[in-house]
Amino acid sequence: MPLSESDPNPRVPYQHPMPPDAQSDIVVPNAIPDDDRVWVPQAEGVFFRPLCLNISQGYWMNMLRVTRAGVLSRHRHPNPVHGYVIKGRWHYLEHDWVATEGSYVYEPPGETHTLVVPDDVEEMITYFQVNGVMYYVDPYGKHLGYEDVFTKIDMCRKHYTEVGLGSDYVNQFIR
Repeated sequence: MPLSESDPNPRVPYQHPMPPDAQSDIVVPNAIPDDDRVWVPQAEGVFFRPLCLNISQGYWMNMLRVTRAGVLSRHRHPNPVHGYVIKGRWHYLEHDWVATEGSYVYEPPGETHTLVVPDDVEEMITYFQVNGVMYYVDPYGKHLGYEDVFTKIDMCRKHYTEVGLGSDYVNQFIR
């Protein structure tokens, strides 16, 4: 039986207070923003738009926007990553599949891959949930750098200050 059939008042909101230590919701009305200043640059033609930067659990959710073709990065994740392609397409050199508009991608922990946007793609936008770190490596696994939720926050604070939104603009995404 559907829950609404056993509830005599299904349209009455919950009547008790939320737990006092529960964090507040995040609602982002325009995940793909009208204001280009919200996109944080990572590299030439590569930007991210934060949606949730979870410092207590070490993950972030963002839109990745790429406005150029070519190799973005080779990296490894110690935890799973989830992605959903909104616009354009991309692939990994290490796999024979292509992530196209509407595709969902699961990246298992421990995998190393090299993200490529094909030459004929003018813009790619993918929603990602990244858990833990992105550990950048050369073709032989030598460490080149990393990103985590804290470096993402630092990039946001710096960029939002520079474009006039203020360093606190990022606070709305931090949980």
